[in-house]
Amino acid sequence: MSRRKFDEMSDYDSSRDRKRRRTDAVEIEDRLESLIIRVGEKSTSSLESNLEGLASVLEADINNYKSKILKILSDCAVTMPEKTTIYTTLVGLLNAKNYNFGGEFVDMMAKKLKEALKACMWRTARYVLRFFSDMVNCHVISTNSLLQLLHTLLDTARDDNSPQVRSDAYVYAVLSCLPWVGRELYEKKEQDLERLLKHIEIYIRKRTRKHVPGLRVWRSDRPHPQEEYLDCLWAQICKLRADMWQEKHIARPYVAFDSILCEALQHNIPPLTVPPHHPDNTYTFPWVVFRLFDYTDCPEGPVLPGAHSIERYLIEEHLHNILREHHTERKQCAAVLLDFPLKHKIPLEYMIVEVVLAELFHLPTPKYLEICFGSLLIELCKLQPATMPQVLAQAVELLYDRIDTMNVCCHDRFVSWFSYHLSNFQFKWSWDDWLDAAQLDPMHPRAKFIIEVLQRSMRLSYHQRIAEVVPEQFDCFVPAKPEHIFKYGAETAPEMEGGEVAQRLEACIRAKGNPTEVLQILRELPNPLRDGTEDEPSFNPLQVQIFTQVLLHLGSKSFSHSFAGITKFLKTSQNSCHPQLFEVLVGPNEEAQMVLLREMYEVWAKHQQMLVMLTDKLLRSHIASCATVANWIFSKEMQHDFTRSYIWEILHGTIRKMNKHVARLQKEVNEARERHSGRDSDDSSSDEEDSRPRPTEEEIERMEEKLEAVQADQKNLFLIIFQRFIMILSEHLVRCDTDGRDFNTHWYRWTIGRLQEIFMLHNTQVERYSQTLSTLLFTQDLDPHILDAFNQFVALRS
Repeated sequence: MSRRKFDEMSDYDSSRDRKRRRTDAVEIEDRLESLIIRVGEKSTSSLESNLEGLASVLEADINNYKSKILKILSDCAVTMPEKTTIYTTLVGLLNAKNYNFGGEFVDMMAKKLKEALKACMWRTARYVLRFFSDMVNCHVISTNSLLQLLHTLLDTARDDNSPQVRSDAYVYAVLSCLPWVGRELYEKKEQDLERLLKHIEIYIRKRTRKHVPGLRVWRSDRPHPQEEYLDCLWAQICKLRADMWQEKHIARPYVAFDSILCEALQHNIPPLTVPPHHPDNTYTFPWVVFRLFDYTDCPEGPVLPGAHSIERYLIEEHLHNILREHHTERKQCAAVLLDFPLKHKIPLEYMIVEVVLAELFHLPTPKYLEICFGSLLIELCKLQPATMPQVLAQAVELLYDRIDTMNVCCHDRFVSWFSYHLSNFQFKWSWDDWLDAAQLDPMHPRAKFIIEVLQRSMRLSYHQRIAEVVPEQFDCFVPAKPEHIFKYGAETAPEMEGGEVAQRLEACIRAKGNPTEVLQILRELPNPLRDGTEDEPSFNPLQVQIFTQVLLHLGSKSFSHSFAGITKFLKTSQNSCHPQLFEVLVGPNEEAQMVLLREMYEVWAKHQQMLVMLTDKLLRSHIASCATVANWIFSKEMQHDFTRSYIWEILHGTIRKMNKHVARLQKEVNEARERHSGRDSDDSSSDEEDSRPRPTEEEIERMEEKLEAVQADQKNLFLIIFQRFIMILSEHLVRCDTDGRDFNTHWYRWTIGRLQEIFMLHNTQVERYSQTLSTLLFTQDLDPHILDAFNQFVALRS
């Protein structure tokens, strides 16, 4: 064999060996990752023996795979908080075998904490701090080092130049880690622990609670006090302190290895400098702890932990974490919830239902889509048919009993979820238990709940079905049959002004007449606005009225037919000489748009969903502006429906449309600026993007001008809405004061609740204009009852 041939074969063999070695290394790393992630899962061996075996495996591989092992363990510390004590025990065993590895892990976690605080990743920061705390129990970290870190974090509470929500975030992080390390600190550093708690107590007492009323599910504290989250956790920690820091929920596997761990050398957490407050920082909104059940609601069996027991906090936090981890997969989520550890020691079904409803009613907005909770509860009923449906029915009864003082936002969510739930169970319910509601004022929360549930149920079924499932006494609550009303029908048209034209217009459209022919017919109508002068009115209300009535009448068969009719006269092809009818008849004229919306309401007053869908279509098609829709909702013509849910569904949809438009333009401007300056990110750039010409300064300026115009429209929309709220509420308060009547009527509570709802649901967008609102509308001379809603909103970030 030639020398050259031999060299080629040698090169090939060495290349193949390198590839094999790389493949083997990847396989080993994957195996290590799998072992670490799965530790603590169900096994034939005990957890202690599994931890001991895993520690030996990892210790043998530390020299070759140290960086990989460090990364996996640090990730597990924050992604699987329910296994905190398992991983701290594992780190403790590795530290006892390899002191340098323990030190590097502590440094890595300290770096992770610093990055989390800087990036405002508060949950990650809390879990890292919890991990540090539990590593004290495993003799990895010294108690003095941890106490120093906790005091450093608590120093933020003394910073008067930053918002309270920032201090709350740090104090909550410190409090939430104490259940893990409280006993250890009590036994070894009791005086230092008391000093720490005194520091927290002083802060808890002085902090403001203006935001709390706007975040309560119920206005009343009966039967359960509505506690703000930090106050509740502080009470639970105080109860834990009174119990000598003994809790019954946290598994502590490191106790079995105490003889090994106590011999290990301990590390100090590197000094941490808390990042300063910056106006762009985001902080977790405060919340009020949701309570529905107490121990008397649960049948014989495991006792429900008290509201101020630390076990209640630990179990609920674990259940919330399961929801966050699995909420996109309802079946898996339900299975994991029902397989909760220590499930035989607690009334699990009650605690699951309470936690799911707490997420549903979370204010200002739920963390996940509302359909998530409905589908999850149905899945839970399927998996646990013997108990879960009964617990859920009991929850509904309790919610209904307390609905008189329920927050308007939560009332809507209760309606939406309950109607969806009923639709999955053939609308069967013990309606007879609620018969007394038929004697109440229709504006009463109980009567309104039933009315809205039946209205929403009709969207998920049909009118006759809903009318059949409820008792006869509820006929007053059953929605009207969703029929349209066409006032230019064959019988009534001759008596109406323009009736004959309406009949011809209907025939023309049925015969597929083009826009030009339609417009010719409409131009025969006189203009009621013409006053005899030479000035030409900006629009003809009779034309808009008849065109809208006829078009919606012809499209009344379904949503699709209505949308198709609107689309037909919305645009014409580029080669067509026909006019765009909506542009000619309505255009940007707000008065003409108002006439169109009023006629739409007249046609479909009995079909709420059609009104919601058609308004959305008019907004998307730019036939009606957001400001006009807002003015229409607050107009006298809509007074009869003002407290009905669908009206607010329309208004919130209108606001969201405007918000999305602003966000889209803002994103386009930001991207254009980046491309102009050549700062395209590597991962987002593509050949297609590279081939596009960079935007010029002039193009960016035009985009910014467009953005500013839309932001002005957004600002104007909020000003219109809040101004109209102030007007109608002020009129009500003055009228009641003049007449000597109580202002706190059902109408007032619904209306002030809707004002709070606008603030809460759209808080991010409204916050941009809070200074303008406080200067122009929510001034100190405004009635305190109205001003309180604004102050609660401002306090969310203060």
